[in-house]
Amino acid sequence: MATIAIHNFDGKKIEDLKVSDSVFNEKKNDKLLHQVFMVISGNQRSSIAHTKGKGQVAGSGKKPFRQKGTGSARQGQKRNPIMKGGGISFGPTSERNFKRNLNSKMKQKAVRIALSDKLRSKELIALDFLKLEKPKTKTFAGILEKLKIKGKVLVSFADTEKESVLASRNIRSVKNIFTKDLNVMDLLNNKYLLLSKESINFLEKKFGNKI
Repeated sequence: MATIAIHNFDGKKIEDLKVSDSVFNEKKNDKLLHQVFMVISGNQRSSIAHTKGKGQVAGSGKKPFRQKGTGSARQGQKRNPIMKGGGISFGPTSERNFKRNLNSKMKQKAVRIALSDKLRSKELIALDFLKLEKPKTKTFAGILEKLKIKGKVLVSFADTEKESVLASRNIRSVKNIFTKDLNVMDLLNNKYLLLSKESINFLEKKFGNKI
């Protein structure tokens, strides 16, 4: 059975917590992680580039020059794509849709794989609790320093710990998230994962039954 070391705010280990292998000891599957990551990132993408077709560019429908006798190919209007200043053929438009559906079982398994990878690489750090008496940035920064966390860290808060978000939201290297919203993209985009025993219990209840 997998175990997670539980620390206090001073960075000292206080216990080894036994956790479910189905959540924190899932086999590696980089292909699934990549697939889920790309779908999530694509679903967050918005179409910015937009080109105008010949029906949208300014210009009249008058023939630019006579049909015969010029030595050039005949043209019906100057808005044609082959004319200078004309519309664009097959260009990007703001109507493009990058969204793709993803099976919920795949998403859940990908989260379990990412959590297991964090634990195996010693990048999952657990605290006894994440509830601060006074949510101050200086206090939270001191906790990170005592835990020897250097680099980008994803802090996962349980619902009962939401007031402590105020203490960490102004730290540049910290990304806050509620445990119920934990996803593959945030887990992979941040080196460390910091969470409490309460969040671990929530994850075991949510993902404990293998799918």
